[in-house]
Amino acid sequence: MKADAAARSPRPPSPLALLWLISGCLMLQPLSTDLYLATLPHLARHFDATPAAVQQTLSLFVIGFGTAQLIIGPLSDRYGRRPVLLVGIGLYVAASIACALADSMGALIATRFAQAVGCCSAVVIARAIIRDVYTPAEGAHVIAQASSLLALAPIVGPIAGGYLQTSFGWRAAFVVLAAFGAGLGLLAWRMLGETNRHRDPAATRPSSLAATYRSIVRRPEFWAYTLPGALSFASIFVFISGSSFVLINVLKVPTQYFGYCFAFGVGGYLLGTLVCRRLLVRIGIERTLTIGTTGSAIAGCLFAVAIALGLIHWATVVGALFLTMFAHGLNFPCCQTGAVAPFPKSAGAAAGLLGFFTMVAALVVGTWVGAGHDGTLNPLSRTAAAVGLSIFAAASVFARFRTLPAR
Repeated sequence: MKADAAARSPRPPSPLALLWLISGCLMLQPLSTDLYLATLPHLARHFDATPAAVQQTLSLFVIGFGTAQLIIGPLSDRYGRRPVLLVGIGLYVAASIACALADSMGALIATRFAQAVGCCSAVVIARAIIRDVYTPAEGAHVIAQASSLLALAPIVGPIAGGYLQTSFGWRAAFVVLAAFGAGLGLLAWRMLGETNRHRDPAATRPSSLAATYRSIVRRPEFWAYTLPGALSFASIFVFISGSSFVLINVLKVPTQYFGYCFAFGVGGYLLGTLVCRRLLVRIGIERTLTIGTTGSAIAGCLFAVAIALGLIHWATVVGALFLTMFAHGLNFPCCQTGAVAPFPKSAGAAAGLLGFFTMVAALVVGTWVGAGHDGTLNPLSRTAAAVGLSIFAAASVFARFRTLPAR
């Protein structure tokens, strides 16, 4: 029987194949938000809804993505990475189809929540697999490599989304997401063996789970990477949630060109991850993160100053997005590895907590940007500056705790 089971089990993927699988899992989240950004103003008109109501399709996605990680991580610690990943991707595909068929704003918001629950399984499991397979130093390099690949999603996504909107309407984006999820699920089913060598039968017991989470959040090493990482993600969510309304409705950028504006800005993220890979080898995680968080503060403040000086132009927004994304490309690979590295036997739980706090920060910022939209660029620029300074402050306060285990 054991021989039969072994024969049916997928062979361990090659390092290159594993890199592509990890990249695809991490890519699912930016695709799920960026592919339909150009449709947001059109959703408001289609459903006769306010911008704040349309923002809930992002906000509820963020809530579902964040809260589900608290249980998906421990589930993978107990049952293994592979089965949890496959079930989660299946849910994602079904929810994406339901989004495409939604006939009201309420239905779309609800199905986006379900889509987020499935999506987060891919991201959490990818982070946990990296901790299972690699040392912390290797893991940071792998995440930086994967981040260079997943940068294709926020670059291509808004462009493709703009053309999908103008050619087929808003439902087309969710059809494409369902197809991408199905392809990713097939790849995982065929390639991925189990990587969790420390499965814990008690991982999902309420008392054990609470104890695990308490032990993680009490460690300053966790916050040394999680806090600046969560705020760094919030800094790009300022633009994810607000740029389409500002560029299309305020600055009158045509819908089909919005994707190019956003993609150019996101090019900063790709460049940042490429620079991050070189800096990690030369100066290590801690100093790379210091450079990145300093860049976040500079990017936010420059945007606020430019708007205050009257530079009201689409190029100002795109330039600010480019600099913010560049800094995020330095910050997030370091933070994703550093937050999980101290917890080899509860990597799923640590990855889930990292994701939860990241989504909480994004939710707060996205809600603030949506509620504060007043037809000008002032709320967006001031929020970007405040978040950028917060990233720098968080990294500075916890700098002395940024130490990593050898394995």
